[in-house]
Amino acid sequence: MLWVVNLTSPGEKQYYALTLIEQLFTELPNDWHIGLLYDITCQIQRSMVKWVFLKEYFLYMAFAVSMCGHPCKIEGFGLTDGEGCEHFWSNIKRLIPSLQISGCNWQ
Repeated sequence: MLWVVNLTSPGEKQYYALTLIEQLFTELPNDWHIGLLYDITCQIQRSMVKWVFLKEYFLYMAFAVSMCGHPCKIEGFGLTDGEGCEHFWSNIKRLIPSLQISGCNWQ
């Protein structure tokens, strides 16, 4: 599965991440456990609790940067610290035009 989010404003908008998480859970079986690696995962976790967002899926999620800390301390993440994904995106960023808007509404 791949979803594209057209970010046209600067900054990290939580609602994009939350919407993608919600879409992911609608596509996957209920017995799957999902681990999230995101640089502000602790903030997203707090928001989900505060706004009771995705409450029905909350038990199936493991947050990499949870209140407890490092992903290596969370069962199911193994020895990852999430940096591999960040390095991957950093290495391919020249393939993604930073000023180009994608989507059907682009003019």
